[in-house]
Amino acid sequence: MNQASNPFLAFIQGNREELIEKWELKMKKEDDQKLSSVISDQTYTNICNEYINILLQSFMNPDDEEVLSKISDFSQKIVQLGWSLRFISTSLSEMSRILFEMMTVDKTEEEKMSLVWAFDKWIAPTNSEVLHHYASSWERTVSLQKIALQELSAPLIPVFDNITVMPLVGTIDTERAKRIMENLLQGVVKHRAEVVLIDITGVPVVDTMVAHHIIQASEAVRLVGAKCLLVGIRPEIAQTIVNLGIDLSQVITKNSLQKGIESALEITNRQIVSLGE
Repeated sequence: MNQASNPFLAFIQGNREELIEKWELKMKKEDDQKLSSVISDQTYTNICNEYINILLQSFMNPDDEEVLSKISDFSQKIVQLGWSLRFISTSLSEMSRILFEMMTVDKTEEEKMSLVWAFDKWIAPTNSEVLHHYASSWERTVSLQKIALQELSAPLIPVFDNITVMPLVGTIDTERAKRIMENLLQGVVKHRAEVVLIDITGVPVVDTMVAHHIIQASEAVRLVGAKCLLVGIRPEIAQTIVNLGIDLSQVITKNSLQKGIESALEITNRQIVSLGE
């Protein structure tokens, strides 16, 4: 590419340090100390330099696959830094504004307008690709996190021989209730459990739907040859259950995990004893 056809290439190369310095300061200001308090100055400098390198390479080889690969890597990096789409979009706009102001000192209105059209041709496409790849990287990251959370949302933990515990934290919707049921049934068989304790200490609300799912899980556990105990019933949860008229008479309930384990040991013909000195 003929450098003369691009009004930005030579200017950015000749004024790179000043441009990055001004842009970095603006990014930190826009960040409002949310991330700058934990991200080093060098990180901001590195990100700015990396973007400028991508921009320059896109000027010289706009259709090069390597440019798209570098944009993808760059976008993944800023996702990992925790920068929001709004912050990235604003930062790219600020970089363009700073560059425009630096290049239009003592320029006529006609020359400024000509430069505006040049921005749309040479810089806007790269910015668009960065935002596109950022969105894709963010979606992939969120998807992986969702899968990881689902895997951890209903763990079945063996605590003694033939006794397992499923601690539940957070709200329980239909999808999660299905996973709870699957994990319970698979875990009972895998660990040869005789007693399963469902601990709802970390469940903020137990409504009719949640109670229904718990009753279903308890019945399913019974059908595969084990007993189910519901533990962690706080006073406010107990009051809610009574007010809603939920019938848990077929489910063994305890107010704490400790009492639940004691009951589970009794069911399996064991008990906790104190050893004398």
